[in-house]
Amino acid sequence: MGTRTVAVLLIAHGSRRPEANADLEFVAASLRARGRYPVVQVSYLELAEPDIETGGAQCVGAGATDVLLLPYFLSPGIHVAEDLTEAREKLSARFPWVRFALAEPLGRHPLLIDVLEQRARAAE
Repeated sequence: MGTRTVAVLLIAHGSRRPEANADLEFVAASLRARGRYPVVQVSYLELAEPDIETGGAQCVGAGATDVLLLPYFLSPGIHVAEDLTEAREKLSARFPWVRFALAEPLGRHPLLIDVLEQRARAAE
């Protein structure tokens, strides 16, 4: 088996407000800077570009053999349960030689409780 290149496709809902989308670019750059995933591409479900299929294609174009669809969503609502699953299936059909895996949303991760507590303390 050859060398694997794992890319992260960071997926947010998308906004008409550029500053909201800039947050995802910041998160992507920070994740990229950590070095584990040199290819970190942003994409949006709607209202902003690139869309998920375009972002996935950009990951493949960058040499990815595996693409982790990483939802920047708090809960596994309809977008994660249906829309992102459908996007993963479309990308898998378009690029059958690439493995596309859908990660869990942020939701119940214990570190989020730490973040919330820090935000509450800052607001005291």
